[in-house]
Amino acid sequence: MAKHITAPLTKEAAAQLRAGESVLLSGTVYTARDAAHKRFCELVAAGKPLPFPIEGSVIYYVGPSPARPGQPIGSAGPTTSYRMDAYAPTLLDLGELGMIGKGKRGPAVIEAMKRNGAVYFGAIGGAGALLSRCVKSAELVCYEDLGAEAVRRLVVQDLPLTVVIDSQGGNLYETGRAAYLAQRDCV
Repeated sequence: MAKHITAPLTKEAAAQLRAGESVLLSGTVYTARDAAHKRFCELVAAGKPLPFPIEGSVIYYVGPSPARPGQPIGSAGPTTSYRMDAYAPTLLDLGELGMIGKGKRGPAVIEAMKRNGAVYFGAIGGAGALLSRCVKSAELVCYEDLGAEAVRRLVVQDLPLTVVIDSQGGNLYETGRAAYLAQRDCV
């Protein structure tokens, strides 16, 4: 059974999640991919504020397709997360508590997650049209010049996700593989 959680996250809520759990996320999330992350880190290095409140934020690694008439967003499937690995520790240290994407994360990101009590969620790759049904509104925040990769504020309802890496460093990519190999060896 999936846990219902709300964004922005609190450290207490993030600490309750474990790798492998299914969640339904509702609330406000921000979209950003690598070009936007690079700009965020440039702002931080220059001592300037970020374009959205980072404390407790959840960032969805997505570049949605254009919305059809009457819809808030087009297809909104996750992108590969490792492209944000160079930037993620900076944002985690500033208070980001959730990331949504697909694929493995590097050791520096996992250490920053543990240090800051953050969580990495996996969204189903290839299911962007279905995931977009969970988006109730989408508003441009900044970097319109990035097109589909501009930063947007999304209000989501019951976005289905899996906790891939929890705030203690539990990692579904490791435990899931080990369980599969153990089960396969028993057959």
